[in-house]
Parts: sequence; structure tokens; C-alpha cells
Amino acid sequence: MEITKDRFGSAFDGTPVDIITISNSSGITLQCMSYGATLVSLKMPGRDGKLSDLVLGFDSFDDYLKPHPYLGATIGRVAGRISKAQFSIGPRTFTLERNDGSNHLHGGRNGFDKVIWTPRIFGDGDEVGVTFSRTSPDGEEGYPGKLDVEVTYALNDRNELAIRYRAESSKATPVNLTNHTYWNLGGNGSILNHKLRINSKKYLPVDDNTIPMGDILETDGTPMDFSSAHPIGRDIKLVPGGYDHCYVLPEAETRLRPAAILNHPESGRTMEVYTTKPGLQLYTANKLRDVVGKHGIHYGKHSGVCLETMYFPDSVNQHDFPGIILRPKEEYHHETVHRFSIR
Repeated sequence: MEITKDRFGSAFDGTPVDIITISNSSGITLQCMSYGATLVSLKMPGRDGKLSDLVLGFDSFDDYLKPHPYLGATIGRVAGRISKAQFSIGPRTFTLERNDGSNHLHGGRNGFDKVIWTPRIFGDGDEVGVTFSRTSPDGEEGYPGKLDVEVTYALNDRNELAIRYRAESSKATPVNLTNHTYWNLGGNGSILNHKLRINSKKYLPVDDNTIPMGDILETDGTPMDFSSAHPIGRDIKLVPGGYDHCYVLPEAETRLRPAAILNHPESGRTMEVYTTKPGLQLYTANKLRDVVGKHGIHYGKHSGVCLETMYFPDSVNQHDFPGIILRPKEEYHHETVHRFSIR
């Protein structure tokens, strides 16, 4: 396995941005960068031996500085929407940046996806990787407490990409970190022919603003049912606007619970997802519109699929959902593993 660190570009203020390249002996090469602790690319061969990049993104760092839909980025402090951009801890109410109508989305206008992290590369035992770290100051985007955060990308020779999250806070604060990679196991084109299985029979219905309504419904007999593998596009027209819903994952005997399996039939590329988190947000790039990505490829609607492992959206305002408040002397620690193969 090999790992290198190079200059990818510079932020608006001239701060250098590093790109880290990690390769294993099985032909997988991934890249991630210090801006947004972002997964930039992951290349692997298909059944025919041809290499494809499975991650939507850009060739140039400058394109990441332009508005884009969180391609590959780390999302925080809180992934998903927070209704009315506010929440309460005890008697105190906190008001956040409104960046999605009257709601707060993915940590605000200057969330974790738009800051430069400090990289530290490592090679421990059977894996190599990079840990990105930063301190989110007290009050950033309206959140209380100084939050020390780490995000680690690690690759091994079993074709497993692990993304690990760790955080500690000086004050009680909500934390719900995720990765917002748009996957396309064919390399380009529509993902509607990808076969998807989600290890869940329950999901969260949402209102017109894509905010969970507080109910947990069964998927059986509905277009939301991915408990057996089938093409993503089979029932998508029956879902107004497309899929942008959180699935409730069952408890597991092991720390890492199976979450989903994504397969591209033509190439055979398959990605299994395991996580310690209780939810999986399925997003089928419904609002992606003519983004010019790598090699000049135009990314449009349904050009990628996000499988975001996370706590439930708006958990901070939904008392029946698993809690996301991190308190002093506690540690937020979660992991998601992507296992790649050919089937």
C-alpha cells in the first residue's frame, strides 16, 4: 500500500490545500483533500479490468471553491436539516444560520465542508490513511461549545475504505457528522440502473421541506422498500421529487451493522456499507443540475447516489429520535466502512 501528500491548490486567503493519494495492492486508489475533509475520487477496475472513478467531483481545486452540492464533503456540525434553524438544550434556545429557506442545512453556509482541515498521514498495521483535524470555535454557525473534530480515511488490502469520526466538546452541543459523496459505480451516466438493497424496513416520512414529521413508517408495500435488491429507478417516479429519505437501521450484534449494498450490473462493481450509526439517508441527486465535473462530464439529475450514514435529520428537535447532544467529557466516535468487490 502507498500514500502520498501533494499540493492541490490554495484557498481564497492563500492557505495551501493538500491532496492525499492512497493506493492498495488490489487496484483501488482514492484521493481526499484537506478542504472540507473531502473524498475527491475513488478509482477501481470493473469486471472487464477497465478503471473508473466512482466519485463525482472536479479535476481542479478551484471548482470546489464555487457553489456545488457538497460533492464528497464532510458534513458538520449537524448533517441534514434542522427545522426553523433552532434547537434547545435545557432552558436555552440556540438560533442557527438559515441556509435552506427558514431551516438550517448541513451545518450552515460555512459548515465543515468549507473549511481547511489539518492532515496527518499514517500507516498502522494493515491499513494506511489520513486523519483530518480541526477545532470548530464556540459559536461557529450558531452552535455552542468549542468542538475538536477528527475525520479519518483509511484503506486496506481487503478493499475496505473506513471513514471514522471523533469529536469532543467544551459545552453541550449537537453533533451528527457524515460524508456526502455522490457514488456512481459505473463512473458516469444515470444511477437509476444501479441495484440497491437497504438493510431496513422502516423509514422517516418527511414534509414539503424534507423535514421528518416524527413518525417511523414501514416500507413494506411502498416505493420506499429496498429490503430486497432492485434498480433504484424502478419506483422512483412514485416518490414525489425522488428519494431523499432516512432509513432506520436495525440494531446489530456487532458494532458495525450492515446498512446497504449498491451494485452496478454492467461493470460488476459492488459497494457494501457498514456503520455504527442508526440511520442511512438515501439521496438520488434529485436537484443536481448540469454541474460540469471531472473530464468535462456533465452531472445532471440522478448522476449519483448518496448513502449518508448518520443520526436522523432534525433529531435535535424530535425527542423520540436517538439523541445527538454531545456533552463535555463525552466522546463522539463513529465509523462507516465501504467494502468494494466485483460481483
